[in-house]
Amino acid sequence: MSRLWQRILRDLSNPLFRNGYALMANTVITATLGMGYWLLAAHFFSPEEFGRGQATITAMRLFASLMALGFQGAIVTFLPIAGRRTPEFILRGYGVAAAAGGAAAVGFLLTLPLWGQTYQVLGGFGPGVFFLGSVLVWAVFTLQDYVLVGLRKATWVPLNNLVFGVVKMGLLIAMAGALPTGGIFVSWIVPTALALIPVNWFIFGYAVPKYVREHSADREPPQLREVGRFLAGDFPGQLSMMAIVYLVPVVIATQVGEATFGRFSMAHTLASMIELLAMNMAASLTAEGSFDRSRLAANSRRALKRAFLLITPCIVVAIVAAPLILSIFGKEFAAEGTTLLRLMALAVFPRVLIEVYLSTLRAQKVAKRLAAIQIGLAGLVLVSTVSLFPLAGVDAVGYGVLLSEILMAILIFPGLRKVLKFGETGQPSVTQGSPGAA
Repeated sequence: MSRLWQRILRDLSNPLFRNGYALMANTVITATLGMGYWLLAAHFFSPEEFGRGQATITAMRLFASLMALGFQGAIVTFLPIAGRRTPEFILRGYGVAAAAGGAAAVGFLLTLPLWGQTYQVLGGFGPGVFFLGSVLVWAVFTLQDYVLVGLRKATWVPLNNLVFGVVKMGLLIAMAGALPTGGIFVSWIVPTALALIPVNWFIFGYAVPKYVREHSADREPPQLREVGRFLAGDFPGQLSMMAIVYLVPVVIATQVGEATFGRFSMAHTLASMIELLAMNMAASLTAEGSFDRSRLAANSRRALKRAFLLITPCIVVAIVAAPLILSIFGKEFAAEGTTLLRLMALAVFPRVLIEVYLSTLRAQKVAKRLAAIQIGLAGLVLVSTVSLFPLAGVDAVGYGVLLSEILMAILIFPGLRKVLKFGETGQPSVTQGSPGAA
């Protein structure tokens, strides 16, 4: 155990792992407060309202992420080299993400009868406008964390989400009496909107000016054409990956009752939080790879080792203690969600390999291969889930994710091994075998 802490302390001197550990800490904080939030929601609200709140938040995140997640890769790739155009780059990302998400949300509201009974609560002018505003807010909220990663200020992300989570829980309790229908969604969005103010004041008032002063002289800002080419390859893939995270639950919500969806969504949410640990370390790898691509192989090896080191205990706990964890929310949650949680937790093992490889491709700006892998994985998950749903019900999501990610990990493994050994040069990494690469 002492050797583990020695490695972690040594890693903190490296911006890659300082960012990575900050994002992992953020995921742990988010998971802990998230469990507390949904535990309170299950206690104070009816099972139907619990499921309805989960479904509405999932739909909001789906549309808000349409462009925000597409810009995620571009921000962590190009922000480190944006130089004097850093403020413009961030604001354009915010604007395009919010506009795209808003347009998708309007289309959703106009076709609301097609989306099943669960979403009819959004009918009417007032609820529709509030939902649209929530999509715009969440689009910016999603991107601001990745802006901090790109600026090497990821250590502020856990603090932001800690305050956000605590305020959200307090408002949830207040809404239980004041707004028994719709209170979950309101308690989620209001703190999100308030959180945008201090975080972006910090970004534009301190972090960006400091970054521009330190890096504008030695960084040539990326051309819009270069960013556009990257997005043309990366965005379709990101959109496909988003389908796994958000579209699958929305589709499930149209097929099952509100109470059943609430129990499905809780297991799905907990498993997704474990997966975020791998994705956060990978996002930091992309940012650091853009700063110094000569150390891509060494940083990839270290990121892979640290990710498995930290994620494996979480997966083991989730698999062994799944019934106990879910029973905190109620016996029905354990009865209907245990298999799903175990399957999705097990799927994180191959997902670590996939995410690290995808991040090396982003750092090298290999957009076509990046898109092909992401689209292929999303297609496998969607097809397998739909095919297995008549036989396995909501557990089809777990089986689909696990089988698809194992297959994709096998397919990308030769390319990942080459990157781990040679980096992007085709020659053995200069740091290979050095103490710092362990």
